[in-house]
Amino acid sequence: MPLENCILSIDQGTTSSRAIVFAPDSSIVASTQQEFTQHYPNDGWVEHDPEDIWSTTLNVCKQAIAQATEKGATIAAIGVTNQRETTLVWDKKTGKTIYNAIVWQDRRTAEQCRTLQGAGHLTAVQERTGLLLDPYFSASKITWILDNVEGARQKAEANELAFGTVDSFLIWRLTGGKVHATDVTNASRTNLFNIHSLCWDQTLLDIFDVPKSMLPEVKECADDFGSTLEGLFSYSIPIAGVAGDQQAASIGQCCFNQGDIKSTYGTGCFVLLNTGEKALVSKNKLLTTVAYTIKGQTHYALEGSIFIAGAAVQWLRDGLKIIENASETEAMARSIPDDHGVFLVPAFAGLGTPYWAPDARGAIFGLTRATSSAHLARAALESVCLQTSDLLKAMSEDGVSPEKLRVDGGMVANSWVCQFLAGVLNVTVERPKVMETTALGAAYLAGLQVGIYQSITELTSMNKIDSHFEPQMDVIKRQKLLRGWASAIQSTLGFKP
Repeated sequence: MPLENCILSIDQGTTSSRAIVFAPDSSIVASTQQEFTQHYPNDGWVEHDPEDIWSTTLNVCKQAIAQATEKGATIAAIGVTNQRETTLVWDKKTGKTIYNAIVWQDRRTAEQCRTLQGAGHLTAVQERTGLLLDPYFSASKITWILDNVEGARQKAEANELAFGTVDSFLIWRLTGGKVHATDVTNASRTNLFNIHSLCWDQTLLDIFDVPKSMLPEVKECADDFGSTLEGLFSYSIPIAGVAGDQQAASIGQCCFNQGDIKSTYGTGCFVLLNTGEKALVSKNKLLTTVAYTIKGQTHYALEGSIFIAGAAVQWLRDGLKIIENASETEAMARSIPDDHGVFLVPAFAGLGTPYWAPDARGAIFGLTRATSSAHLARAALESVCLQTSDLLKAMSEDGVSPEKLRVDGGMVANSWVCQFLAGVLNVTVERPKVMETTALGAAYLAGLQVGIYQSITELTSMNKIDSHFEPQMDVIKRQKLLRGWASAIQSTLGFKP
């Protein structure tokens, strides 16, 4: 029987591009993925070749469409989700970028952010954006490109250059340059967007010295983002849904109600708590951000950001070469006793919430002659859960203490991680049946726009849980772990090379 009204979801991530075709019931019809090269030109710098982003995205889309077509599927719409904050600047006439994509993990603008903070701009930035003055966000990256690429600022002021986060860059390419647009969630991560008025903010543009003519049009998450260029695929497909990866995961987990909370474990880890129609301000360095705007209704979220999660496992594989595949880490973790005493602080790109220490660097504590590759693997997995504990502690101090946490992302296929997470947090952890919730969220948005789904209530009724993990760790063990982790964090923060 033909599969009608399927949705192609583009999930352009930090280390790979993925395309998944979902049937209307959220089951996966086809899925393809392609990794691409990470570039580290200087200490703390992380870049992507924009053509790698584009070519891998195009390749996986064509492969997924071909696989789905063989099964009798037709694609009704495209949803796009993406690594947030990563910054691209391109020539409006040629569509060619003038510099590599500067990745969200990149720390090169740390000094610039400190200078802006010293000049007294932090309050204005926080009040308007809900964010901090940190290299993580897009604005300082744009400024760096304009000030360090020859002739860039002059071209920008002459209205010859366009800025975009990855979603905007892909939409430009997919539509053949006809559409320069983004959605509210991606815009809210730039440090240039007022999350209260939902507009680009001139005060912020002045602070970062960014010409307004560079910026894309901001749309709702479920909206008309144009259609793919004729000839790109076998037929033109409307682009109908866009959200940054963490907001898309929240939508894929159906966190539509105030108090709903999810944590995504990909390259980094990001916890989002839906705060409803109010933009709450954290006293503990959590970020305030836009959760979504759908059919005129905007919900906000408190967010905790961990820069290194799955990337720590990738480091074990590619850097230390002590594993060949991430799946090996579960058995390695189980082989080590609970009181092994090794702590890894994976501050490879600084520390995010609640520390916001861009100059921090990774460290390992508790090494002995008996330390093995299995100890390092377990410490890497534990570090992700312990960092999540820091985030939930910050939320608790802001007055929010969730009793359950919805999780997703590649790391939570590891049941040991989910069980350890439940134990160290002392909350129930729920793992969904469809693990690719980031891509699913983008598909839900596109489906809402083209009428496949009628409401978010309909989406919530489709949400299926695969596994529940109840906390089993005794209180003494938990407290000892958290004390050791706190000591490792403080030692890391105190290290000055």
